[in-house]
Amino acid sequence: MTNAITTSQTPTTRDPWLWPFSVTSIWNMPIGSGARYIPANIQKAAWFGVDREYFYKLKASDPLRPVYSPGSWTNRCSGTNSMNISLPVPDSLIIPDATLNPYSTPNNASAFLQPDGKTLVQLEPLARCQNGGPVYGWHYYPDLSLYGEGIGGAHFGSGLSSIGGSIRKGELINDQPIRHAIKLLFWGQKYYYYSSSRPGYRWPADRADSVASTSYQGTNSAFVQGTLLAIPPSITESSLQLQTPAGKKLFRVLQNYGGYVVDDAGWDAHYIAVEQGVPEEFKTKYGYDLENWTGAFYDDVMKLYKALYIINNNSPTTIGGGGSKRRAPLAPLL
Repeated sequence: MTNAITTSQTPTTRDPWLWPFSVTSIWNMPIGSGARYIPANIQKAAWFGVDREYFYKLKASDPLRPVYSPGSWTNRCSGTNSMNISLPVPDSLIIPDATLNPYSTPNNASAFLQPDGKTLVQLEPLARCQNGGPVYGWHYYPDLSLYGEGIGGAHFGSGLSSIGGSIRKGELINDQPIRHAIKLLFWGQKYYYYSSSRPGYRWPADRADSVASTSYQGTNSAFVQGTLLAIPPSITESSLQLQTPAGKKLFRVLQNYGGYVVDDAGWDAHYIAVEQGVPEEFKTKYGYDLENWTGAFYDDVMKLYKALYIINNNSPTTIGGGGSKRRAPLAPLL
């Protein structure tokens, strides 16, 4: 299989904060030549949007503040139950609560790198409504190492990582390929499958939404939380008639690394998970919105989603489908 990224272009070192986890992590493993593709039958959605994620490198000099569980999904900063951890965070850090008018209940998955430079604390939904006040979010346990496999985290619809697979700042606007799998969200009612034998998830996910038994109404038993999706080698940029630079960049990452299903979009929308700040720099670079229901970029993204297939043999021993060759070089060692 021809590598889409040549060796000469591949970095020999990496910053673990910006490009985390082990070489063999699900987030860093390219699609393999043994991948078995089956149809996903994804259709055009009414909206393309982003699931914003929040990442912070903590300093020991900042004041320790307690973490509480959210009071509710729509009134997060009313919580009073301790998560039994504290985080050193600047008093100025504010993450707004959910709102009902306009209706906004973002997932706000988050990852905090402790001052030791290794330990990741992951929370969702992150909120902090007042200077110096408590931090709110359910705590994913156990805490993981930035240098480990990085599978688990606070995308609680799947149990998958908050930071692994996130499109980071700069990745959609620079001239370098995205060198890791990404994270995708679909409408569970339309796409995700549930039965007693496959209760809404598959490896590497370790759970589905608590309401999966009634809310997941998809008919494809391979399409659940944790499913790895990718564009088959037979499909090309030219055959899809892609028009935009960012659309072509997403094509390449979806063909070479694929994307994992991590949460439920909750309505007729397709989402990707991005670091906070990505939509703003995207708009500055290209002059149009990353999130949209119309336009050339929206059209490109809908073509990409329709071109996705399920890698049905993704497993702990055949990450990305396994095989003797990979579609891109492996990540540098940390």
